[in-house]
Amino acid sequence: MTTPHLHIAITRYDNTRALFDGSVAFDGLDATMHSPSIPEIFAGMASGRFDVAELGLTHYLRALDAGTDLVAIPVFPARVFRHSSVFVNTSKGIKSPADLVGRTIGEFGMYGQDSGIWAKGILSEDYGFAPEKNRWVVGGLETPLSAGFEFTTHPHPDNVEVGFAPEGRTLADMLDRGEIDALFASNAPTTYLAGSPNIAPLFGDHKARERDWYRRTGIFPMMHTVVARRELFEANPGLARRLYHGFRSAKNTAAEWYRDMRRLFQVTTMVPWMYSLFEENRTLFGEDWFPYGIDANRKALETFVRYSHEQGLSPAPRAVDELFVEELRNT
Repeated sequence: MTTPHLHIAITRYDNTRALFDGSVAFDGLDATMHSPSIPEIFAGMASGRFDVAELGLTHYLRALDAGTDLVAIPVFPARVFRHSSVFVNTSKGIKSPADLVGRTIGEFGMYGQDSGIWAKGILSEDYGFAPEKNRWVVGGLETPLSAGFEFTTHPHPDNVEVGFAPEGRTLADMLDRGEIDALFASNAPTTYLAGSPNIAPLFGDHKARERDWYRRTGIFPMMHTVVARRELFEANPGLARRLYHGFRSAKNTAAEWYRDMRRLFQVTTMVPWMYSLFEENRTLFGEDWFPYGIDANRKALETFVRYSHEQGLSPAPRAVDELFVEELRNT
C-alpha cells in the first residue's frame, strides 16, 4: 500500500529543525513540512488542512471529549516550566500566591490554556491557590482577540467567573494599566520585556522554584503533542511508528549537537556561560532531558490530565495510554 503524501505542520523548534533542513527524514514517507504560527497550526489541523500536526494538550483533550477522531503519537515538541509565566501588576500588593485571592486575572485565548492548566495546578498543589476564588478575563496578549479559537470547545466550571477583555484591548496593556491584577501567560508580555515598572513575575526567584519543583516531581511540563486522524493510521499500518521515529531522530540530533558543542564551550550560541548552564541542566535532568514516548512521560501526562479534570475542564481523567495510537503504547 502506498502511503499518501503527508502535510506535516509543526514549529521549527531545535527538536524539529532537522526535519526541515533535510538532515533527518521520515523513513519511507513522502512529506511536506509546514511551520506557520502555532494558532494557524492548531486551526489547520482542525480544518483538515494538515495530515499531521502539533496540538496543545488541552485542545487535544477537549477534542477527545467532543468525540473527535484525532489520536496522538507520544511526541512532545514544546515544554516550559510555568512558575515563571504568572505576572502581576506591581501596584496591587501581590507578593505571593496567597495574595491572588479575589483578584481579576487575565488568561490568553481561553480559560484553561496548556500554560494556564499547569500554572493553576502547580499553584493549587503547592500554595493552596483556588481558581474559583478569582475573576478571569480571557483575551489576546499582544493583539486584541477578535474571534478566539473557534476550532476548539470552551468549557469552564460553573463556579468560575470567566469574561472577556473589552473589544480592542489586550491583556498585556490591561495588566500594565492595572485593569487586571495578574496574568497567567503562555508568553512574557512585551510590556514587561520592555522594562515596564508596572509588571513583575509573581515569583522573582522562579528559576530556583522551578528547579526545586522538578527535583520533587521529576516533571518537565509539556505543552503540546503531535496528532493525526485515526483513520490515517488505520489505513497505513506502521505509519505512526515511522512518524514517531522521525520526530525522535530529529530531537536526538538536536540533543547530540548540544552535547558535541560542549567541547567548544557552546560557542555557537550568543548566550554567555551557556556551557555552564548546559552542564548544570545535565546534572539535574540527565542525558535525555526532553524525552519522547509514553513511559518516560507518564507521570507528567497523568498530572496534566488530573489538573485538567480538577479545574473542571475534563469530565473525567483519561488513562494515559488511551491518549495515544495503539501502535505506540509500548514506547
